[in-house]
Order: sequence, then C-alpha cells, then structure tokens
Amino acid sequence: MIAVLDCSHPYFLQAYVMKRQNAHTLVEMILVVIFIGILAAMALPKINFAIIRKQKADTFSSKIVTDLRRIRRLAITDAANNTSGYQINMIGGPPSFTSYEIVNLDPPSTVLETHTIDPDVSCTGDTIFKFGPLGNLPLGSGTLDIIAEGRSFSITLIASTGTIKCVKN
Repeated sequence: MIAVLDCSHPYFLQAYVMKRQNAHTLVEMILVVIFIGILAAMALPKINFAIIRKQKADTFSSKIVTDLRRIRRLAITDAANNTSGYQINMIGGPPSFTSYEIVNLDPPSTVLETHTIDPDVSCTGDTIFKFGPLGNLPLGSGTLDIIAEGRSFSITLIASTGTIKCVKN
C-alpha cells in the first residue's frame, strides 16, 4: 500500500516552513563571514603598533642587562680557570648596533652566543664590555642607550665594581 501525502493540508506547509527557519543557508553564512572580514580589515589599521614597539625596548633592555650580569657572574665564578674574563661585543652601527656576541676570552677566545637586535630598537653606546676575573671592567666604564618609539633606557656599567644600572628615561 502506498501512502499519499496531502500537501495542501495547512499543517504540512506550516511544518515545512518551521523546519526551513531553524537553519541558515550556506549563502547566509558566507555573507556573514565576508561582513566580519570587512569589519576586521577596517579595524586593523587602527590598532596601535607603537605600544608593541615600546615593549620591544623594555624587552631588549632587560635582555642585555641580564646578559651583562650573567657574563660578570661567569667571570667571577670562573676566575680560577679563566684569568682573561668574558666580554660582550656590540656589532654593527653606526648609527645603531644590529647584534651582539658573548665571548669567552680564555685563549683561544670563543663566541658563546650571538643575539640580534630588533630593527625597531635603536641601541647606541660603547662597543666592548669586558669583565675581568674580579667582576670589574678593566677597560673602564661603559654605557648603552636603548630607544624604541619614544621609550628610552640608559644602561651604565661602573668600572671599579662592575655594577650594572638600567634607568628608564
């Protein structure tokens, strides 16, 4: 026996329309995605990337201060075996350094690490920071100035004690 559906019955049409309203079509979904994409494209240029570049100055100044303190500590703790010390060589410039390397001066001198400086960060100052076995700076005091998007730091090394100071300007 074959069942025949009565399509003219009002409940049939109402059920069909109700089922149809519960879902979105693919075209509607694509239009919503395109609309959100257009809004995002208009908002992206308004994002303030200067804040990100300022954070780069904070990050780099912390990193170089940490590396300076680390090689000073290495020079002191390794003094019995390494009488030459350790140093940081700033590479590149003028006007700004592009990278720096950490060097063990115990003959033969070996480069322990090399770090690049972000192009958004301007780093100027002395080129060599050498720490002797007592943690002092035999070559004299040194300074570094770090600037990015209006935020600046001055790093000062005191020759007699090897103290490293970082001041936000």
